Amino acid sequence: MEDSETSYFGEEEENSFLPFLEEEEEEDKADSFPDLKEHWEECKLEEELAGGGTMGNEETSEGAGDKSDSSTESLEHNLSDINNTQAMKSPERTRISALQRNIKELSNTAKEKELALKKVREQQSACRLRIETLAKQLECADTEIEKEEEAGNVPAVSRLRAMRRRLCAELEMEKDFELKIALTLKESMLEKWHIETKQGKYELLHEEMNKSEEELERQYQEQAKVRIWKEKIAALQVEEKQRSRGKKEEEADKEYEKRHKKMREDAKRNHEKAICFLRKSMARINEKNAKEEAKSRENMERRMQAVLSLKTSITSNREKLQTLQAWKKAMALEARKQEAKRREAILAEGGNVAKEIFLRERQLKHEKEKQAFREHQKLRKIEIVSRILQEKASIHKQKRSQSCAKEVKGGGKPESSLLWRMRTWQYIEKTCTASAAARPQSWCPPSASSSSGERSASVGETSEKIPHEVFCKSGEDEEERDKILVEPELPELSSQEYGLQKISEEVDAKQLATKVVGKERSEKKQEEFQTGIHKQRVSGREMKGCAFYSKPSCIHFKDFDVGQIYKKKIVLINASYSVNYCRLVGTSEWLKDFISIHFDPPGKIAAGMSCEVVVMFKPKVNETLEGEVLFMEQTGSFSVPLKCSAKKCILALDKELIDFGSHVVGEAISQTIKLTNSGALGARFKVQMSAGDSTTCRATAKSSEGMTITQHFSESVPEKKASNSPVTSVEENEHIYPDHGAGLTSCAAQVEQQRMEPQLSNGSTEQLGQDELNSRSDQTADNADNLVQLSPEETPVEIMLGKVTEGEIGPFSSVKLEVLFVPAVPGDVQAEFVITFDNSSCKPLCFSATGVSADVPVWVSNPNIDLKICMYDRLYQDCVVIHSRAKTMLRLKFEVCKELSKHMELLPKTAFIQAQSSFSAQLRFLPRNSLPEDAGSYFNRETRVLEVPATILIVDKAKKVNFTVHAIVTSSDLEISPAQINFGYCTIYEGVKASVTLTNRSILPQEFGFVRLPEFVEIQPNDGFGILLPLESLTLDVIFKAIKAKEYSFELTCKSEINRQFKLSCKAIGVHPPLELSHSLVQFAATALSGVSTATLYVINSHVSVNPFTHPVPRIGNEEVAPVGPTSFEFQVPEDCPVTIVPSVGTVLPGEKSWIQVSFRPVLPDQLIREEAAQMLCRAAATEAEVQKMEKNGKREGNKLQVSMTRQQPPRQLESNRGTKSRKPSLDSSEQPKSEELKPDSDAYLAAQAFLMRNFRGRFEKYLIPCLVASGHTDEKKGSEGLSCSPYNTLYLELHCPAVAPSVVVTSDNGKNTVSFGDVAIGHRVTKHITIQNICPEKLELKFSVLNPNGPFLLLRPVRMLEPGEAKTFIICFTPDGNKWFFETLDIWTAKTNLTLSVTGQGMPASMVCSVGEVLDMGYVIAREKGTSIFQIQNTCMVTLKFSLELDLFSSRDEDQQRIPSFISSALQGIELVGTQHYNDLSAFSIFPSEGEIVAGETQECVVTFSPDRESLYYSACVRVVLFGKEVVHVFHLKGAAIDHPMFVEGGIPLDVPIQSLAEALPVSLQEAGKELQGPPVKSILLALEYMVGNNSPVPAVTELKVGAIQSAQFPSKKPVKFTLDGLPLLRKKGFSVEPGKGSLKPGEVKRIGVSWVPPADCPVDEPLLVTALLTLQGVVKESYQILFMAKVVSAHDPTE
Repeated sequence: MEDSETSYFGEEEENSFLPFLEEEEEEDKADSFPDLKEHWEECKLEEELAGGGTMGNEETSEGAGDKSDSSTESLEHNLSDINNTQAMKSPERTRISALQRNIKELSNTAKEKELALKKVREQQSACRLRIETLAKQLECADTEIEKEEEAGNVPAVSRLRAMRRRLCAELEMEKDFELKIALTLKESMLEKWHIETKQGKYELLHEEMNKSEEELERQYQEQAKVRIWKEKIAALQVEEKQRSRGKKEEEADKEYEKRHKKMREDAKRNHEKAICFLRKSMARINEKNAKEEAKSRENMERRMQAVLSLKTSITSNREKLQTLQAWKKAMALEARKQEAKRREAILAEGGNVAKEIFLRERQLKHEKEKQAFREHQKLRKIEIVSRILQEKASIHKQKRSQSCAKEVKGGGKPESSLLWRMRTWQYIEKTCTASAAARPQSWCPPSASSSSGERSASVGETSEKIPHEVFCKSGEDEEERDKILVEPELPELSSQEYGLQKISEEVDAKQLATKVVGKERSEKKQEEFQTGIHKQRVSGREMKGCAFYSKPSCIHFKDFDVGQIYKKKIVLINASYSVNYCRLVGTSEWLKDFISIHFDPPGKIAAGMSCEVVVMFKPKVNETLEGEVLFMEQTGSFSVPLKCSAKKCILALDKELIDFGSHVVGEAISQTIKLTNSGALGARFKVQMSAGDSTTCRATAKSSEGMTITQHFSESVPEKKASNSPVTSVEENEHIYPDHGAGLTSCAAQVEQQRMEPQLSNGSTEQLGQDELNSRSDQTADNADNLVQLSPEETPVEIMLGKVTEGEIGPFSSVKLEVLFVPAVPGDVQAEFVITFDNSSCKPLCFSATGVSADVPVWVSNPNIDLKICMYDRLYQDCVVIHSRAKTMLRLKFEVCKELSKHMELLPKTAFIQAQSSFSAQLRFLPRNSLPEDAGSYFNRETRVLEVPATILIVDKAKKVNFTVHAIVTSSDLEISPAQINFGYCTIYEGVKASVTLTNRSILPQEFGFVRLPEFVEIQPNDGFGILLPLESLTLDVIFKAIKAKEYSFELTCKSEINRQFKLSCKAIGVHPPLELSHSLVQFAATALSGVSTATLYVINSHVSVNPFTHPVPRIGNEEVAPVGPTSFEFQVPEDCPVTIVPSVGTVLPGEKSWIQVSFRPVLPDQLIREEAAQMLCRAAATEAEVQKMEKNGKREGNKLQVSMTRQQPPRQLESNRGTKSRKPSLDSSEQPKSEELKPDSDAYLAAQAFLMRNFRGRFEKYLIPCLVASGHTDEKKGSEGLSCSPYNTLYLELHCPAVAPSVVVTSDNGKNTVSFGDVAIGHRVTKHITIQNICPEKLELKFSVLNPNGPFLLLRPVRMLEPGEAKTFIICFTPDGNKWFFETLDIWTAKTNLTLSVTGQGMPASMVCSVGEVLDMGYVIAREKGTSIFQIQNTCMVTLKFSLELDLFSSRDEDQQRIPSFISSALQGIELVGTQHYNDLSAFSIFPSEGEIVAGETQECVVTFSPDRESLYYSACVRVVLFGKEVVHVFHLKGAAIDHPMFVEGGIPLDVPIQSLAEALPVSLQEAGKELQGPPVKSILLALEYMVGNNSPVPAVTELKVGAIQSAQFPSKKPVKFTLDGLPLLRKKGFSVEPGKGSLKPGEVKRIGVSWVPPADCPVDEPLLVTALLTLQGVVKESYQILFMAKVVSAHDPTE
């Protein structure tokens, strides 16, 4: 049971503590790192050993490669074993780690249980202590209770008993708690014992786990070894790849050198040929130009004659035209007469004239249409016939060319392609000259038949001298030339000369054409039936070219044997558009005896399908044959080329020169040359000396030491053979050579012949220039003059052939030939050999052998030691290897010239070299700076080349061996310019850049680097490191960034790769400005044109204390600290910069910061827009001028005559037209618009701006904005002028401004982005439509910014989506509510760019002046008549006003019903005017116009019409002047009176009731009857006079009455109206004075009756005086008015009521 429980617990722990396993594995890996380091060091040692092995020769490297391969295999084998071991141990490793986690978990649990037990025991002890304390307290309480009971203290007893009860309860609770603690303690003890039991069980497992850990550690070590082995394998593989890559690069370099050498030779050879051809071509071109010039002269003469004839014909045709016009007029007149007669006849017969004429016109029109249709049909037939004839001619031409080709091929092949090509060129030249000579005389009119005879005769003459094939081609050319010459150069001549014959020949031509059409159709059908050839058309496409192609494209039988049979199979594939047929025609005539073809016609072949053809070849002669296999298909014939190549012998040597090098006299050296036959035919060869004997010649020349060096040349006699090649010219010039050089020249001629033969075989007809051959022969002759002939007995043979001198070489095989060199006499030796063959088609091959014989036993393997490029004060070493040919030991002494003994030496000075061995001497070269002075002539100062002669002296034999040491000595200096940099003043917030030039004075590239740079200096590019090419200069940027305010002085060190140091001294002054910017670099987002991007930054003043020990203080260098206080700043933005900074000037207090907003508004440059506008205007003007010229030309053409002559133009007119066409319309410089004169609001300017904006491709610009800093406050008026600012405290703000093309543009209002409403009256509403267009290729989703909801602007109908190229319109409304300027921005957001619209408008107060005050009195009008009056309204504001005049009546029945009666209301209210209205309840007043608009500063006249329908003195109305339908700016009253008679009295106070009666008026007859009964009515008028008493100068009281007569149409009588005032004496007695008392009035006249009153002496002062008088008016009718004169005296000092 215990085992099972243990295993179950182990499984649970394994599943629950897996993460701990990974941590332990990582710890084990960390522990195994030291072992990895040891193995890595071992691996490095092995790699170094392997690398040392690679320093040997190629054999050792290959051996190392083999070893690496074997070691790689062994490593892989070990890796596989270790991996298998790890796979076996991994489950066990997992189990052990799980057990380890279980043990750790148990130990942790045991520790937790011990802590819990300890806490429980402490709680138990504390509980027991509390129980004891409570028991003692309970005992004390019992004793006190007994004492108090005895004492009889009842309150104390009750208190003590309550305390006892509480203690008893607490005691019980503590005892319960003690029991619980005891139970918990017991359970914890049991758990602890259980855990200890489990720990005992896991002790054995713990031991096992320790062993497993050791095993894991061992496995980790093995894994480390595995990794080391893998890295070693990878290193070996990399080394092997590097070696192979190096070999490939070397091979590629060699191949490149070979190709480059061959290309140079080919280029030289081609250049020489090109010169020769260029001379010939220039001669031909000059000759051709001369012929063309002569021909052009002849054509010009002919054209001049044609022009003269044309002029005469024009004059004659003019006369004919005049006669024709007269005839036409007579005919028209006759036709009109006949028409009139016909009309009369129809009328006489009683018919309808219009109908008959209409029918006759229709009939004539129908006949004309029929005639035109017939003409059109005839023309179409003629065109069809001409096309058929052309097709037939082309078919005959194709057949003739095929037949000519067959005849030429059947006649046999020319002997050589070169000869055939030469003959062809000769014929072409003859033909061209003959045709050029005959062409000027061959042209004549088409009707003449002599030209065709001459042409045929000329062709016949030339055809007798040329081959048949060429004749066919020339015949085709003649036909094409004739076709061209049939059409004359001036069509006017032919039309003039044969215009008369055209009418007569037209009918015959049409008949002939119809006959030819039928004949051609029948022939074509018969031909198609026989051949089956027709054009193939599919889906409107015509098949062109060959419909079948073969695979392979050529049938080639190679290297055949006579008597054998060979077979080849080809596949024919249908490449046409539809089904096709294929038929075998045969083979070339000369191949029919050798070639047989097996071909089963497959029938219909679909497009893309194929069929097979088997070709059998049975050679009967050993010759090369060429021909073709002919097939026929639906669209024509095609052929497959066939070639049969006989066996050939193709021989070549692997090299043409054998160089034996330098050898000591008496040695024997051999080399081989390889002869290869790449053909299928063998041959027998023979090798011999080029002269045929063994005699040699030796050339002598004097050396510098007086020794003679000889050269041997083998003499040979050239073998001349007949050849057709142009190289025979070399043999013809051989007579210029001396006799003793004949062998050399013959060999050179053969070499030249061999080089030229491949070019001639390719078909080139070029020959080597005679000048080049002569120059070569002269050079050879000069060399031959220096030869000294020696006898065969004196000259030994040093270069000879080996054993093999002749033999057989089989097909596709090679033979090695041995050549021996046995030096006998010191000097250079050369021999020439010739290989001849028994096959006549194989040309002899030549090769030469050279060698040098030396008598000195010691020689230097490298006589010219090149030390390459060396630097001053650097040590260079090399080995001089000396070889000995002697049989004994030699003593050597090494010497260097005295001039260079300080700089160069050879060690050792003296040495011994063993017999036939080598010795290495060490060359040490340490050039000093004094080398140019010491070396003298050995050193070239310009090229820096040093040539040092050195000598090896053989002491015993007194002989010297010289060798030369070459070197190019250069300096290692690096020059820094300038040598000192002064950065000046630099703030701590920016960097100052200075440029220096680093120059390499050496001719070697040098690495450099600036090292140990201070932290405040930076060098770019590449952090001051790089490589300088020879004599190269590099510009470096030294960036200085001050870290604090002080003076800097430091040096920068530049080191070269040879550890030379170059110093650069620098100075600077650090500045700490009083202000700082929160951001010194602002990078705007891509902003569209006319858009806005904003950025926010702060100007901070952190200078609050002058204590330099607590924080850095602002100062300039080591100067005084800047004062603490307000500091001002000013941003200076350039004028042309599209950046705005707000505020640009300000003051910042200490410890505060100021908010700055930077706005970027990209716009197009004004000059660019002006230039584009000027160009657009120029283009428009040019286009308009050209259109006008075309219209003029069209008018001229319309005025031309519509006859046959109108189709022709005289030469002068043609020339004038050409001149006008060549001259393009252009504006004079004075008429061209200047860009400076264009206004920004002009249409051209706005159009150019819109064009540039649409085609804008974006730009990126950087701006550096300076910010000046000064201490103190800025003045609002003067700004920062009064402050002194230091330029060293200037801050700089860098702005990166990318501008892009907008996605949305405004198309309305000429593309302006500003919506200006201008001046608008307050309260008036104005709308504007704005159209925007999407100019990007993407669909755009638009979003609009929110306008001020309390502002005057309102956005209506916003646009949400725009397709590419789509334009939509939205509306902005403006309603100003005050007298001020309004401005808002409307942003239109897209996914990429934004469009900002500026919306502006100004509210203006509406002011208006009316010419009427409060009342407009219309006066008296006769009832049922009209009276008019005019008043004016003037607009006194700056905006257009929209007004309306509203007319309201004072009296209306609805209002009267709601109004209080006047007798109840007060006296003041009773004075109100009460108006009368019409019976139909309409107003008696009307105003025109009642509404309209008044422009700013203008005046509007309004007409008021008064038309009463009855008599009343109280017509009135109220007029309100309302602006924009809202604001009432003026109110006035209209007043009028209507009477029935043309007389009235006005003035005083009326005493009747001014209230409209609600009763209907009586009829007029009743009113007149009533008047007659009652008499004339009397109206009462009260005149009130007040006399002022108390003034120094009393003034009488005055008033007046008006008496008037109305001029009316109802009362046309001119009788005057008389008025009389009765009772004047009484009035005078009472003090009244009336003037005049009576009078008369004309119609339309008004008179005033003046009344004055002075109180008489007996007048009572307290009571008013009342006197009555009667005023009578006598006119049409008689009217009486009772005038009541009421007067009273008023004191001047009394208060007025």
